[in-house]
Amino acid sequence: MIDQFETLPLKAKKEVADFIAFLRSRYKAETVRKKEKVSKLKNEAFVGIWKEREDMQDSALWVRKTRRGKWADSRRA
Repeated sequence: MIDQFETLPLKAKKEVADFIAFLRSRYKAETVRKKEKVSKLKNEAFVGIWKEREDMQDSALWVRKTRRGKWADSRRA
């Protein structure tokens, strides 16, 4: 790509540089919006509601036990 860029006339190189600047500013704005959404989520009241629960210290283990109990009950029926 760089080799192809080097073969362009000066005017075309300037156009490419302008287009790159446009794309960078466009995608930078999208990145900033995504970060704003994450920080808003952190401020929600439900974040961390289970942090004090002893049975939730290992969430994967909790899910396995819960599933095992529910599925075992449904097989007996």
